[in-house]
Amino acid sequence: MKSQSRLTKRLAALGVAAAACSMLASPASAQGVSPATASTLDVPGTQVVVSLEASGVQIYTCKQKSDGTLEWTLRAPDAYLYDDAGALAVHHVAGPSWRANDGSRIEGKVLHQAPSSTPNSIPQLLLTTQSVGAKGMLSDVRYVQRLATVGGVAPSRACAKVGEEGRSPYLARYVFLR
Repeated sequence: MKSQSRLTKRLAALGVAAAACSMLASPASAQGVSPATASTLDVPGTQVVVSLEASGVQIYTCKQKSDGTLEWTLRAPDAYLYDDAGALAVHHVAGPSWRANDGSRIEGKVLHQAPSSTPNSIPQLLLTTQSVGAKGMLSDVRYVQRLATVGGVAPSRACAKVGEEGRSPYLARYVFLR
């Protein structure tokens, strides 16, 4: 499948297991989402605006906890979302927010999360959104599902000093709903 070869290249470049390739190339219902997870992340009565494949990083910062120890804390995502033809459609950054090439932009807030079916991966999410940009592809989006996550967890090495940055590659399927 053409999209699988594109995914394989991205997975190899990111250093993520190539076995995840088949998960991202298939529909959300066949992406290893368990029935319990699907019900947690599903929004009845909605319609898919667009479903996009993401590759990027989760950016972590080293912070000091109240007991004086150091830990990685999620700062922001930095991911590019592509359509099924491989064209760049959306940039995903802190907020969390998503900005489409047409200038439309949404910001989200997590409603629910569920474990990924891929070990050592960030959770799958359901977010509620509001439009904060121009009229366009994302302006009518009310929910975002982050599905089929691969990678993206905090670095396995301990952080050494406050403010240190760690980046973890990840892949996911983002489904935008209205």
